[in-house]
Amino acid sequence: MNDLPGSSFFASWDFTSDPCNFTGVYCESDKVIALNLGDPRAGFPGLTGRLDTAIGKLSALTEFSLVPGRVFGSLPMSISRLENLRVLAITRNFISGDIPASLGRLRRLKTLDLSYNRLTGKIPRSIGTLPELTNVLLCHNNLSGSVPPFLSQALTRLDLKRNALTGSLPNSFSPSLQFLSLSWNQLTGPVDSVLSRLDQLSFLDLSFNRFTGPIPDRIFSFPLTNLHLQRNSFYGPVQPGDQVKISTVDLSHNMLSGRISPMFSTVQNLYLNHNRFTGQVPDSLVDRLLSASLQTLYLQHNFLTGIGINPTAEIPQSSSLCIQYNCMVPPVQTPCPLKFETQKTRPTSLCNEWK
Repeated sequence: MNDLPGSSFFASWDFTSDPCNFTGVYCESDKVIALNLGDPRAGFPGLTGRLDTAIGKLSALTEFSLVPGRVFGSLPMSISRLENLRVLAITRNFISGDIPASLGRLRRLKTLDLSYNRLTGKIPRSIGTLPELTNVLLCHNNLSGSVPPFLSQALTRLDLKRNALTGSLPNSFSPSLQFLSLSWNQLTGPVDSVLSRLDQLSFLDLSFNRFTGPIPDRIFSFPLTNLHLQRNSFYGPVQPGDQVKISTVDLSHNMLSGRISPMFSTVQNLYLNHNRFTGQVPDSLVDRLLSASLQTLYLQHNFLTGIGINPTAEIPQSSSLCIQYNCMVPPVQTPCPLKFETQKTRPTSLCNEWK
C-alpha cells in the first residue's frame, strides 16, 4: 500500500529501525499485536493499493484497522489465519468481492467492521456462528441474500443498512442487542415475534423495506431513543400500553389504521403520515404541540376527521404541524414538506369508504 497525495502516514516509517516504532504499529514482546493503518479522524482518503496476503503471518495480531482510504481488491483469505484477532475494521475503502467464509475461523473476533466498501455476495453463515461477536457493521455495501442467524449472546450492535438483502429476519437475535439497523434493503415478512424479545434496544431502524404484519405494541416500552419503521407495509392498529418515551417515532408510509393513541403525546418528533388512521387527533397531542414539547407532528395523508385546535392558535416556531389531505378542512394553515400535493382535503368519496 502507498500514501495518496496529501497523506503522509507512511512517511514516518523508517525501515532501518524497529518496526514496533512505526506509526500505527503496536507490539508486545517483539510481536505485532495491533496494526492501525490510516487515521479515522482524517477527512480525506489516506492510503491506496491492495491488502497483502502477508498480513496472515502476523500470528499475534489482535487488532487490524484500515480507515479511511482507497484500498481496493478483495479481502485476503490469509486474514482467517489470525486466530487471535479481536477487531477487524476495514471501512470506507473500495474493497470488493465476497466476504470470505473462512472468517468464521476467527473464534475470538468481537468487532467486524467492513462498512462503506463495495462488497458483494452473501453474508457467510459462518460469521453468524462466531461466539464472541459484539459489533457487526456491514452497512453501505452491495451484499445480497438473507440475514444469517447470529448466535453470539454478546451481540449489541448489528448494522446492515444500505445493501440488497432479502428474505425474512432470523428469530435468533440475542436479547442483548441494543442497536439494530436494517434500513434500505428488500427484507420481507412479519417482525413481531422477532422484535418482541429485543427489550434492550436503544435504536431500531427497519425503514425502507417490505416488512408486513402488525407492529408489536411491546416495542414502545423498550429503552429506544429512535424508532424508524417508515416505508414498509405494516398494517393494523397501533396501541402502546403506556406513555411512549421515545424521542423520535417514524411510522409513516405504511398501512396502519385505527385511532391515533394519546400515548404518543410524550414523543418529541412523531411521523404518522401516509397511513390509514381515522377519527379525531387526540387533544393531548395538540396541547403538547402548542407548548413546544412536541416538535414535529406529521399527520398528512390519513383519514382523520378532526383536530381540536383554534384557528387563531399560533404554532411555536420550534414546532412543525402538517395535517393536509385528511377528511377535514385544516383549521390552521401550516407549512408542510416540499413536493406536497396542493389539495388540502381528501375528496368526500374517498372519506366515505373509511367511515
